[in-house]
Amino acid sequence: MIPPKPPSRPERVSLWRYLRLFRRDILSAQPEKLYRAWMAEFRTPFFRSYLANDPKLVKLVLNERPDDFPKSDRIGAGLRPLLGESVFVTNGETWKRQRRIIDPAFEGGRLRDTFPAMWAAGEAAAERLAARADGAPFEIEAEASHAAADVIFRTLFSIPIEEPIAAQVFERFRAYQRSQPILNLAAFLPGPRWMPRFFRRETRAAARDIRRLITTLTERRLAEIGAGTAPDDLATKIMTTTDPETGERFGTEEMVDQVAIFFLAGHETSASALAWTLYLLALYPDWQDRVAAEAAALTEEFGAISKLRVTRDVFREALRLYPPVPMMVRETVRPETFRERPVRVGSQVVLSPWHLHRQSRLWDDPDGFDPARWQTENGKACQRDAYIPFSAGPRVCTGAGFAMVEGVLLLALILRRFRVATVEGRAPVPVAHLTVRAKDGIWLRLTPR
Repeated sequence: MIPPKPPSRPERVSLWRYLRLFRRDILSAQPEKLYRAWMAEFRTPFFRSYLANDPKLVKLVLNERPDDFPKSDRIGAGLRPLLGESVFVTNGETWKRQRRIIDPAFEGGRLRDTFPAMWAAGEAAAERLAARADGAPFEIEAEASHAAADVIFRTLFSIPIEEPIAAQVFERFRAYQRSQPILNLAAFLPGPRWMPRFFRRETRAAARDIRRLITTLTERRLAEIGAGTAPDDLATKIMTTTDPETGERFGTEEMVDQVAIFFLAGHETSASALAWTLYLLALYPDWQDRVAAEAAALTEEFGAISKLRVTRDVFREALRLYPPVPMMVRETVRPETFRERPVRVGSQVVLSPWHLHRQSRLWDDPDGFDPARWQTENGKACQRDAYIPFSAGPRVCTGAGFAMVEGVLLLALILRRFRVATVEGRAPVPVAHLTVRAKDGIWLRLTPR
């Protein structure tokens, strides 16, 4: 049994047809050849785009010369009403300064400090799921979103998702997701920052509301820091960290930008990963039983996570098949040569975890679900060269370690209490908008273990 994969478009389509397909779903808008090609060139009247599926090219862009391939503003511009000038969209010295302030909050020792909050969110998620454990079909992505948002608020601001402001942010973010198209004018038309992007009214309103609510939380935390009563959580750590080179801290506006991306990236991507992993375990009950057996011995100690080796490999395999962020876009700032082909300044360089993780010239059984592959020579080699669910190099996701602990812990806490099963006739169809989700949701059945 092969996990679901979206259909590919015909080899040749018009630009107009491609734009229509791209607007509906990034993944099915791409041709089948991208799963085996080392590189592909796509031309429009406005720009040229190169999909790099060769590990050597990926390493060049992400690891060896990252400053020569900054993030493309064509994607960032579409998210700027919500994210402002967050670390997700900035480049150069601004980005480096932001990372110097943010990174210390996510170092290894801090993960241990956030673990009790993650555990509390996981236990709360399991309690909510208990009401669903009657064998009736239900949609798991919504529950995964709830759990991931709870983790973010508990670890960032020491408040549960039920806290009034947190609940409002979560509700407005769902409105933002519904109204935000993947294809904004900025994605295809080059132009200055002031050029109109024609966001939907609902998108702007939801982004404005989210930022207003986050501002309230940030200002409240600043007051607590000033009074010496702030809890020792991620928000306090970030807001009290000074840049070792400039001595600066984040101001309120810049902190709001960072919290917005923590919520977008940390909540949206974690929800996607958790939902797809639960579906895969429902599809492969033998692996589900192995995870449940391992989780039965889980204790509320941070060190216990390191013992969940099977669960970690299962989660790693789910991230390979369904990477939450399917594509990343960089831009050339000087003439380049890719695979003996000249590349102009201003060209788009697309790095696609979705295609790289299924590159048929690299992976054994690329479309199959096999957590055991990570203990094989092929799996270990591909993990080094062709596995980038959190990007790589200096711009690797600052929360990558956080996400791996969170995903493994939530899986263990859920599967030690419940058995998950698929729903006949409701196989999910992967689509990519902000992240890789299912077209009509992921439907499962849940029963007590």
